Amino acid sequence: MNFPSLSNPNHLLLTAFLLLSHLLLTTSRNLDLKHLRQLNYGLAGDSPTYIWPLPSQYTSGNQTLTVDPNLTLITSGNGGGSLIVSEAFDRYKRIIFEHASLKLPSSGVDYDLKKLSILVHSDNEELQLGVDESYALLVAASDVHSVIGEITIEANSVYGALHGLETLSQLCAFDYGTKTVKLYNAPWYVQDKPRFEYRGLLLDTSRHYLPIEIIKQVIESMSYAKLNVLHWHIIDEESFPLEVPSFPNLWNGAYTKWERYTIDDASEIVDFAKKRGINVMAEVDVPGHAESWGTGYPDLWPSPSCREPLDVSKNFTFDLVSGILSDMKKIFPFGLFHLGGDEVNTDCWTSTPHVKQWLQDHNMTGKDAYKYFVLQAQEIAISLNWIPVNWEETFNNFPESLNPKTVVHNWLGSGVCPKAVAKGFRCIYSNQGFWYLDHLDVPWDEVYYAEPLEDITDASQQKLVLGGEVCMWGETADASDVQQTIWPRAAAAAERLWSPQESGSSHNSTTVLLRLEYFRCLLTRRGVPAAPVRNFYARRPPTGPGSCYSQ
Repeated sequence: MNFPSLSNPNHLLLTAFLLLSHLLLTTSRNLDLKHLRQLNYGLAGDSPTYIWPLPSQYTSGNQTLTVDPNLTLITSGNGGGSLIVSEAFDRYKRIIFEHASLKLPSSGVDYDLKKLSILVHSDNEELQLGVDESYALLVAASDVHSVIGEITIEANSVYGALHGLETLSQLCAFDYGTKTVKLYNAPWYVQDKPRFEYRGLLLDTSRHYLPIEIIKQVIESMSYAKLNVLHWHIIDEESFPLEVPSFPNLWNGAYTKWERYTIDDASEIVDFAKKRGINVMAEVDVPGHAESWGTGYPDLWPSPSCREPLDVSKNFTFDLVSGILSDMKKIFPFGLFHLGGDEVNTDCWTSTPHVKQWLQDHNMTGKDAYKYFVLQAQEIAISLNWIPVNWEETFNNFPESLNPKTVVHNWLGSGVCPKAVAKGFRCIYSNQGFWYLDHLDVPWDEVYYAEPLEDITDASQQKLVLGGEVCMWGETADASDVQQTIWPRAAAAAERLWSPQESGSSHNSTTVLLRLEYFRCLLTRRGVPAAPVRNFYARRPPTGPGSCYSQ
């Protein structure tokens, strides 16, 4: 167990407390994990721990502390002065102290917790895959045993600090009797880090346009579950809503002139996400799923009656792909870029005379041309210092030809990531049988117990599984129902991706269900329209009257 370095003498007392907590923690973690349900807050003594996702290590006590609605922030460390930290503190303060009665002048209440200290060691705010997201959270009362009457979050990066704030916010609850915010089962010590570095959600804005405000709401809700990658499936065969300055007619493929994203819109979304510790990975799906491109540039179609895949025989096609990616590189700094490559039917190429002739001239079959197109697109992405991500069909069809940097994105079924990592590729798990959110009949527990590592046992190969992603395809989801389709099932996958593997497998489904229902209600309290957990079909309304916590 590695604690963040504490070089400041002012933190020696905290160091001593952390070491003592570590001894207690080691003892507690050696117990059978069924006893974790005793580490709870706020409810009955035998209830589960209502933190989602469950931290990797933690201890708690039996004290109830009050939190000052005028909680003050004290920052230190090289990254303590970050605007990302201070703005996040303001956001979470509004969440924790949401009730109007807390905004009234206090009547001489002596609160137990009046200060929040955040220590961030690094001032590097670059957000990339593998950034240090770990944090330590300490909550202790001031008494004869401790002079620390405050809350302390310590992290190596600002993004770890954000996760610490989220965990803290889930420990706080409003007491309607005393009209104060209380923090139960203190003292708390949490030492936390993610299990996987890639914890994603795909959002499809081609099948249905989603306004910027809706995308921001999705991003905000992702941060509550500690997801860290928004896979933005911006364009597809149905519509091309994104502005591309190098080829300005491309967004003629939008549904209407009002359903578009400017370059500034996209940059705003990336910046909004970064402030919440979330990367944005864009996708340009080639060569299939691209019919909408030809609305602005008909030469991209093999013929007016046969419109996809993109015309592989023309240099203009690859000049345009290069132009799109070059423009998008200015917006999306994330190191991964998704190039699609799925569901490519080459009949258009083999039946259109000029493309058929090109294939013959180059001694290619339709499958050869498919490989050629994918590899050309990969070269363009790599020349822009991107790591290419491709859907699994590319690996299934020509694994020996893919660039070694390729990240294989599984979706069709099980067994792909084990095969990919065995050949040295990295992999992202999105098995459609469990993690496709548009499959409304997949229950929460099947989402929860789906395992990205599948049957991979070799430690070096396990490290090649970057993580996983739930996919919100948009054929039947728009601004009216996208959030209740995402939540709460996406949270089930989020815990699988964040928490230690034994956290789920050692808990019975009843315990997990209680915790997931609680988190679903936390989402609704924060304005996220998360659907009931137990519905047979996701996103449907309740079947009758009842508590949020039991439906």
